[in-house]
Amino acid sequence: MADKDYSPLSSACVRALNDKLYDKRKAAALEIEKMARDFNNIKNETQLKKLLKVLGQDFTLSNNPNSRKGGLIGLAAMAIALGKESQPYIEEMLRPMLSCFSDQDSRVRYYACEALYNVVKVSRCDVLPLFNEVFDSLCKLAADPDQNVKSGAELLDRLMKDIVTESPTFNLIELIDLIRDRIHGTNQFSRQFIISWIALLDSVPDFDMIVFLPKLLDGLFHILSDPTPEINRTTENVMAEFLFKIIQNPSKVDFPSMINILTIHSQVKDEPLVQYTALTWLKEFINLANSRDLLPFSASILTAILPCLTSTSDYGDDFEDKNKSTTNINIREVAKVLNYSLMQLVTLQDNQHEDGLSPTHAINNESHNTNVSDLVQNSLDLTSVLEILVRELKLGENASTLSKLAVLRWILHLYSKVPQKIVTHLESELFPGLLKTLSDKSDEVVLMDLKVLAQIFSAPTVSSNSVNNIMDNTSYFNKFMRELLKLFHKNSSVLEERGSFIIRQLCQLMTAEDIYRSMSEILLNYEDLRFAYTIVQTLNTILLTSSELFELRNQLKHLKTDESCALFCCLYRTWCHSPIATVSLCFLTKNYKHASDLLLLFGDLNLTLEFLTELDQMVQLLESPIFAYLRLDLLDVENNWDLIKSLYGLLMLLPQSDAFDLLRKRLQCVPNFRLTSSSSDSQKKNKTKSSPMQPNMDFKELLRHFHLVQQKHQNWSRNSETLNRINDRSYNV
Repeated sequence: MADKDYSPLSSACVRALNDKLYDKRKAAALEIEKMARDFNNIKNETQLKKLLKVLGQDFTLSNNPNSRKGGLIGLAAMAIALGKESQPYIEEMLRPMLSCFSDQDSRVRYYACEALYNVVKVSRCDVLPLFNEVFDSLCKLAADPDQNVKSGAELLDRLMKDIVTESPTFNLIELIDLIRDRIHGTNQFSRQFIISWIALLDSVPDFDMIVFLPKLLDGLFHILSDPTPEINRTTENVMAEFLFKIIQNPSKVDFPSMINILTIHSQVKDEPLVQYTALTWLKEFINLANSRDLLPFSASILTAILPCLTSTSDYGDDFEDKNKSTTNINIREVAKVLNYSLMQLVTLQDNQHEDGLSPTHAINNESHNTNVSDLVQNSLDLTSVLEILVRELKLGENASTLSKLAVLRWILHLYSKVPQKIVTHLESELFPGLLKTLSDKSDEVVLMDLKVLAQIFSAPTVSSNSVNNIMDNTSYFNKFMRELLKLFHKNSSVLEERGSFIIRQLCQLMTAEDIYRSMSEILLNYEDLRFAYTIVQTLNTILLTSSELFELRNQLKHLKTDESCALFCCLYRTWCHSPIATVSLCFLTKNYKHASDLLLLFGDLNLTLEFLTELDQMVQLLESPIFAYLRLDLLDVENNWDLIKSLYGLLMLLPQSDAFDLLRKRLQCVPNFRLTSSSSDSQKKNKTKSSPMQPNMDFKELLRHFHLVQQKHQNWSRNSETLNRINDRSYNV
């Protein structure tokens, strides 16, 4: 090209700028520096701009990498020459350098870093109008594969940080947006670059970074998961500093805008540090924020908490290292504290915001300064909360014992605080989940589940009509008892393994009389007679042996009131499914005469091995402390002839076994007993104490009922045997 194409550069200067040797290009740069200084001294802007155009276009855009290097060093020389007066020409200088940051030649990229460093060094704050472009280029260069380029970029980066911190007019909002757009990158060097800038900005007193935290928080958690220890530690320290400032100045924090971010990252199970940090932040947020502001987020926070409430044993023994084990333990502890704090947000105040209630009605008891829209907006989303709780219960074995216990405590707490609201969800959502949980393998979970059910069915629902309260509770209670029996019927293992435990705990938590009366009424006409027989056996054993049934046993033992007599008759009719249980109930209630009459009917029954085994067990039970009063009644031979006769009836039914010998020895201890006609006549003449004989107890009718029930059982048994034989023949064919 002709020299005029590069004017005001001389031909020698042009050749030197294009030379492959650095020293020649350096000499040309010194000539350009002198030329630019002279032009500036005489205020020749035309020549300066022409020189900038030649270097910025003809050289930096050349196909020859040496020419591009020459153009970059020439532009840097002009900046040095102009010094603080370079401000009008900053854009023309910087843009060619920025374009060279993406050059394929690593040496060109390095020279671009060096040139830009020299420009920034002399112009300082004058480069800030182009800060966004410089920052974007530095972010890319931080991940450059060439180490020399990265080193040059680091020097330029430190210089830019100094300029930003010293500038009183720096536009922080634009920088935050730049960081937000790049914070989700996965390159470790880019992450290191981003976190270093965040740390810098947070360290500047004039920059209130808490205000911008919602824009950065998600990205910070992503960087926190970086496997590089140095990045990991730096991010952890930065986030700890942020949290400290939040605790110091909670009034400046936009808590709601960050809740969803925290709940998402608190569920990242494969990143314990991320999970622990998110839970820690949530815990502090709950303690610091206005509870009404965070109440609508209860469901999403619960989603994060419940899976974390896992015992250390649930993690197994194959921890990667001791630190991970410690982190997992800390996660559980923080989750427990967070769960408790969240639970405290729900208060009786939330019960006023019942679905369908007008806002005006909802705030009748609130302060007159309370805004109606705030009350509606900052209210508990009970539907979502219950959805999370029920879903956790339905996980069954996939959910930990501690998480299920937490769910049940939540339901109990909600019922105590927002009964009006929760009742509407009881039948469709809560009740099925609570019933299913009764088959859980953990005794602790089952017991807690029973406590919840007992609270629901024993406490009056919130209603203006007390009669409706009683009717609602009775309806729910009876439905629960029916569903419980269905559960036992459908799942025999639950009945065998947990049936006694569930019934005993229900009797302790509620009223034993209500439990037994309800089950008796349901079982009275139960279609599956075999199941009814099994349940009666279970109920009878509990009644005669469990400490939880002490009061009920005393009530039945004396039958002093019409209510207790009615209870006896109710139980008796159902107990007829099991002959031995029926006799034991008569012994318990001191209806010895009726027991004697019953035993006379036993000769017509099918005395199976199962029957004799039960008879053996009852004889053993008669020797227990519970029947001490019965054994003492044997001392009063004159007034308890029917008791003695009953025991002899049992003796006659027993084969000559250990139980036979035991009962015979007991009867041999009866004082002055003689089986004579005179003694028999004496019993007829005297009023016996064999039965209280209340007027509302028709023992003849009870005896007929027993006979009818046993006929049903015999017919059912024959039909079952016939069906089994038919099935066996079909199978053989």
